[in-house]
Amino acid sequence: MGYKKPLLFAGLGMLAGAASVALLTALMPSGPEESLAQQAMDSMELSASAVHTPSSFASVPATADNAVITSPRSASRPSAVPRQPANGVQLASLGPTEQIPGLHQETIKVQRGDTLLGMLVEAGVNSQEAHDSIAAMKQVYNPRDLRPGDEITLTFLSGPQDREFYGFSLEADPVRTVYTAKENEGGFSANELKAKLSEQTFRFEGKIHSSLFLAATRQGVPLDALQELIKIFSYDVDFQRDIQDGDSFQILFKQKATPDGQPVGDAYLQFASLTLSGKVFALYRFEDADGSVDYYNEKGQNVRKALLRTPINGARLSSGFGMRTHPVLGYSKMHKGVDFAAPTGTPIYAAGDATVEVAGPFSSYGNYVRLRHTSDYATAYGHMNAVAKGLKPGMRVRQGDVIGYVGSTGRATGPHLHYEILKGGSQVNPIGVRFPSGRTLAGKDLKNFLASRKKMEDTYAALPVSSRNNLALSQNSDSQDEQENVE
Repeated sequence: MGYKKPLLFAGLGMLAGAASVALLTALMPSGPEESLAQQAMDSMELSASAVHTPSSFASVPATADNAVITSPRSASRPSAVPRQPANGVQLASLGPTEQIPGLHQETIKVQRGDTLLGMLVEAGVNSQEAHDSIAAMKQVYNPRDLRPGDEITLTFLSGPQDREFYGFSLEADPVRTVYTAKENEGGFSANELKAKLSEQTFRFEGKIHSSLFLAATRQGVPLDALQELIKIFSYDVDFQRDIQDGDSFQILFKQKATPDGQPVGDAYLQFASLTLSGKVFALYRFEDADGSVDYYNEKGQNVRKALLRTPINGARLSSGFGMRTHPVLGYSKMHKGVDFAAPTGTPIYAAGDATVEVAGPFSSYGNYVRLRHTSDYATAYGHMNAVAKGLKPGMRVRQGDVIGYVGSTGRATGPHLHYEILKGGSQVNPIGVRFPSGRTLAGKDLKNFLASRKKMEDTYAALPVSSRNNLALSQNSDSQDEQENVE
């Protein structure tokens, strides 16, 4: 036919859309495909170097090719239909298989117990070429990372007598598509395509019924943004007592996204507001003239205080401060702290910057940590399943550092954190302690903050409300249905 094999293979559209259009245009340089190719390449980046693997490289250990997929998934039959381009890059109305006669694709889905070698051979690839193509692929992607449900697209050229294997591709992650292609001189080359990411701003809001965490995750708020929200509000909000049915939240955050709008990587909280029993708590991210980033209320007051009121996320207050009937001893006894019930292994955070005084087994407290914050204040944490690795007396910790994990060691009936605040050596009620606010912005920093606050509020008002269902988390309707069923 006269086509160079890598270009011919690329024209199939199994290179995540962009390369297929660009390389197909190299074969047919005139017409509407030219502008389409440029548009596609604007959305994708081809990695600088390809890896070429000659046919002699077939002598790879069979154990590597035969890595078994063990996680559960649903079965799927191969189908000879073109794969939907990844990363939101759409092809021309005429599919690549129509433009180059004889070329077609088969998409197979990874099942539990499959091996990549076995899948290729079962799809009609001879074992030598299967070995060669996998050997090439391993230069850009580890086949052991395949999981049940992943899709692999194979490309073939059909002749009068049989068909010839030209390579395969798969989506390694939302940003990266990897592929192999047959070379003229034999063997296979491997390469990858990366989507160009852009920073986008997302707005979420919703009503709270049972918990803020559940309400926000159901809307699709990223976990890292939600955890940051809980952390910065925990100075003033008791998430066990202050949240009521009908309260609401508003969140604005930035996150990288693929060209089709699929969020990727960490989310950075910009603004958050909680309306609790009619009272509004709003916090704004701000970077001052020294480059220090923190969160401030609408007046420019830093939200951070000396100590966290609740040094654990998502826990239930199971026992308050004061006299109670001891659950183990059975008689009335002063409870000199508060208990937070949580699953074993839940992280426990340092309530403030401190020096470690005790870290290890301690009487009826079981695994125990005590932190010295000032000459007057200390905090204590009991019944841990384990103290954080490497934590020792004399070490310095910062507020929010993980110091241990919830457990039921010592005199305890179930997994929980026993938390104490000590003032002058005596335990005080953590719920009733009032700590002064942190820094208050002034001068140029305050002026810049107020301008930044207004910009965030204007951005929030102008954006549509996002949700799990209208964020472009997937171009596949089946995946969207699965997400809705989870809710």
